[in-house]
Order: sequence, then C-alpha cells, then structure tokens
Amino acid sequence: MIFPFTAIVNQEDMKLGLILNVIDPSIGGLLIMGEKGTAKSTAVRALADLLPEIEVIKGCRFNCAPEGPHCIECLEKIKNGEPIKIEKKKMEVVELPLGVTEDRVVGTLDIEYAITKGKRYFEPGLLAKANRNFLYIDEVNLLEDHIVDLLLDSAAMGINRVEREGISFFHPAKFILVGTMNPEEGELRPQFLDRFGLCVEIRAITDKTLRKEVLKRKIEFDTNPEEFMQKWEPEQKKLVKKILEAKKLVSEIEISEEIYKTVVEITSKLNLDGHRGDIVLLKAAKAHAAFNLRKEVEKEDIKRVAYFALKHRLKRLPFEEPENEVKKFYEILSRI
Repeated sequence: MIFPFTAIVNQEDMKLGLILNVIDPSIGGLLIMGEKGTAKSTAVRALADLLPEIEVIKGCRFNCAPEGPHCIECLEKIKNGEPIKIEKKKMEVVELPLGVTEDRVVGTLDIEYAITKGKRYFEPGLLAKANRNFLYIDEVNLLEDHIVDLLLDSAAMGINRVEREGISFFHPAKFILVGTMNPEEGELRPQFLDRFGLCVEIRAITDKTLRKEVLKRKIEFDTNPEEFMQKWEPEQKKLVKKILEAKKLVSEIEISEEIYKTVVEITSKLNLDGHRGDIVLLKAAKAHAAFNLRKEVEKEDIKRVAYFALKHRLKRLPFEEPENEVKKFYEILSRI
C-alpha cells in the first residue's frame, strides 16, 4: 500500500511539478533534487493513484494510441484490414532500477524463433511498458552511461528501435521521465539534465509544527494503512477531479502577446542554450493556469513555474560563481 499523495506534508514545489506533468505530458518530465528522507520516492510512487485513463489499441503490448504513432504489430493489423478496437487503460508509473541491463530496457528479439518459425518475435522491455506512462528512475545520477544513452535516444526520437542479426523491430517510446537524486552523490550529464522539462530542489522541513505532522501521519499510516487511506480518500478524489478538469482545459488556455514578451524578456537575459527553456516555461505556465481553472496565462503563472523550468538550464560564465546567475534570475523575475 502506497502513502497517499495528498497526505505528504509541505513539499509543494515537488507535488506541483509532478501534477503539471500529468496535466501536460509534453512538458517533458521532472527531476527532483534533494537530500535523503525528503519524500522524493514516496511522492513519485504515490502519483500513480492520481493518474488518468488513456485510450489505447486493445491488445497492444506497447500502449499504442488509436491515432498513432503505431508499433509494427499495430501497423501490420491496420495493413491487413483487421478491426482495431479501443479500450481505456489507467496510466502508471514504471520504475527503472539501477543496474538494469540493456535488454531489460529496450527489449529483446528472439533470433532462434525467427529462424525456426520464420516470424519476428519481440519480448518487450521497460521502454515498451513506459510508452505514454511515467518512467521513474531513483538515484538517476548513478545510472550507467550506456543506459543514459539509450534513454536519450528514445526521448529524442520517441521511438525504440531494436536490431539483431538483420532483424528489426520498433515501437513508440514516448514517456514522461521522472528522476530523483541526492546532489551530494554526484551530478547528471548536462545533456541528460536538459532532457528533464522541470527541476525542483527540496529540503528537509525545519518548521517544528510541520515536522511533528510528518511524524504523526507516518505513524498513523504504518499503524493502520487501510484506515489512513480511507481518511485521505476524499482529498485524493478532489485532486484527481481537479487534474482531469485541468487536462481538458489546458488546450483552450489563451496566451496574450504580453505573456509571450514576458517569457522572452526572462529567457533572453539569461545564459541559456537553445529554446527549450522558453518552450517548457510557457507550457508549464499554461498547465499552472489550467490547474487553477483560469482561461488565460497570467504573469503569476510565469513567476510560479519559472524556477522549475529554467534553474537547471542556467550556465555560469568562466570564473563566475553559479550563485550570481541565480541572483540575476531572481532580479529579472522581480521586475516582470
């Protein structure tokens, strides 16, 4: 039994970062940085209860969307004129463990089966299960480099392609990447860091009243988890309803010229690579506006999510302290 998402004390930035990615998966995921014991893993695993249903092709092992893109198996069915049925399936959080093998991530082709039967057989890996779901990596900074490369390739193309002995197989692999890490245990490669749409930094709660509440809820949950889950069920349902409403609303959110100018005003004054930060900032602001059931993006939405979208993309100039760029960032935000 998983601790309820809404029962997590404080850590509002972390919870909001996860919720925004449920509302708009194209934001690109979330990296949660913080010391041990700050409910990072608890929050990600608890997210599973809040996830909505998605439409998939019935019987597809890769959660293919009816409108595509499609895996080889679905393409063959469509080509042969076989009827395509649609069903609803709840999204899930798929966990990628440290020390995982390449075959476990991408899947394997059974060469012997292909030779003896004359047919292609593919055993799906974690990327297949993660398609259109959340892919969670705990201690992501400790992941082996060759696995990081596989994830970067799949994230960039949205496709997992496996080739063995002249036989190939492919399927869509569009996942929402969520990673947790303790910065004291090492950093992430810059190109991997940039793949996370948002990044939040969390710390242990120092307020005595809140710390006491953490203790109370944890003891209560451990003592009688069923009763604790029932107690928090109304809050869980309330949040699920709010997220579903926001998902419906997000595509209708209006963006004024003033908001476009505000985003560019912020990003053009910072030392950023490319335009990904601009795009993620605007998408996160739209999702935040939708979560608050507003019809248009306001400057307050930009201010609330700007740190999530841009902080991990800030670069320091040679001989400059990283704190200087962060200070500059907050000065820019205070003027909008």
